[in-house]
Amino acid sequence: MIPIPAIGHLPPVFEFSKRLISQTNRLSVTIVLIRTPFAPEIESFSDSLAASCDPDRIKFIRVSGPNIPPLESIKSAHTFFPQFLDSQKDAVREALLADRAKQRSGSGNPLLAGFVFDMFCSALMGTAAEFGVPAYVFSPPNATFLGFVFHVQKLHDEERVDTTELPDSVGELAVPCLTRPVPRWALPDVVADKVWLPIMLGHTRRIREAKGILVNTFRELESYALDSMGDDDVPPVYPVGPIVNLEVDDVAYDDDRTNEIFRWLDDQPDSGTFGEDQVREIAYGLEQSGHRFLWVLRRPPSDHEPKSNISTDYDDLIDILPEGFSDRTVEAGRVVGWAPQKAILAHKASLWFAVPIAAWPMYAEQQLNAFQLVVELELATEMKLSYRMKGENDMIVSASEIERGIRRLMEEGMEKRVKWEEMSEMARKTLMVSGSSFSSTGRFVRDFLG
Repeated sequence: MIPIPAIGHLPPVFEFSKRLISQTNRLSVTIVLIRTPFAPEIESFSDSLAASCDPDRIKFIRVSGPNIPPLESIKSAHTFFPQFLDSQKDAVREALLADRAKQRSGSGNPLLAGFVFDMFCSALMGTAAEFGVPAYVFSPPNATFLGFVFHVQKLHDEERVDTTELPDSVGELAVPCLTRPVPRWALPDVVADKVWLPIMLGHTRRIREAKGILVNTFRELESYALDSMGDDDVPPVYPVGPIVNLEVDDVAYDDDRTNEIFRWLDDQPDSGTFGEDQVREIAYGLEQSGHRFLWVLRRPPSDHEPKSNISTDYDDLIDILPEGFSDRTVEAGRVVGWAPQKAILAHKASLWFAVPIAAWPMYAEQQLNAFQLVVELELATEMKLSYRMKGENDMIVSASEIERGIRRLMEEGMEKRVKWEEMSEMARKTLMVSGSSFSSTGRFVRDFLG
């Protein structure tokens, strides 16, 4: 399996690898990590993952090829990654050949059955043909996003429709993967941005050539989107989600900061990063709403720091929050720089995986996801669906808008909680023996092994 070398893409690949080896003893997984100037922490993170599993079933290979530029020289990750990954083909091939030679000299000689590429690593798909094995694609985004980009690519290639230049008279776009037309503000960056669109079109054309596509969703959630791709010249799609690490490591969270968070949560009833101006509006909105909150507040990278896109702790949260905010909200909430997300969602005060959501998208495909959750599936409440981060020109969502969103979330939350609880139960059942994603994973294994 070859994931995009980014901290957000490796965990689902690893979790799915664990799922595979738990469902069959006929497969072992090698995860190929390509070293990049971005996300240096991914190496230590992958070390921790490797240490948590049987190396005979899941192992990591690191590839450090040529032409790795210094981070400060990269102007845009969008244009960097496709060219960079293309330049790493030889290094990936040599690393895999060396690994195969090492295996042959050992006690066993496992058969190479095929490759699974992250959808944004499609430039490397030719590697599979060189080894004479099939290429599959793994899509961390959901089926709606996948169906959406397939449709945009078809519109572009067959009807010469450029989604970056839609006339003002076109306020929405009908797509087969959704029952309702998508407003212009909900178009993902990859089809609305002139730099991104040709890159995404290239990925999508290559993905159509794969033998199959694994997607992080489950049929009960996105049956309409999955069915829409059946007649669109798309390879077989295997819904294998939800892919999530459900294990909570208590040892990893045994520190004073986490214990303080959980002590506060224990007293409650059962039930991205922004600029300073927006942070203050959020603070006022939370305070004025009168509801309890746990706010994880991180400092975005400054203009003078490397383009790692990694947020960090503030030196002192008091410096960015409104004067007196912490004192006024000491009983109602907590503001922290870090929190163990899965452990908190598993707490009784959060009703694990049935937590009402207020959608506030920022970038990438989040606007489409928010539209799907709020409008299409009616599973979430709107905070500001049309919000989109644009650097220096970010819009500011006012405290009054945030207060209204929070109040709406809490008022509608009880009504939507029933839907979330039903969906949570479906998500759990789909991973059980005979569940839809369990069966879909089994179908993939059979097809993969031929």
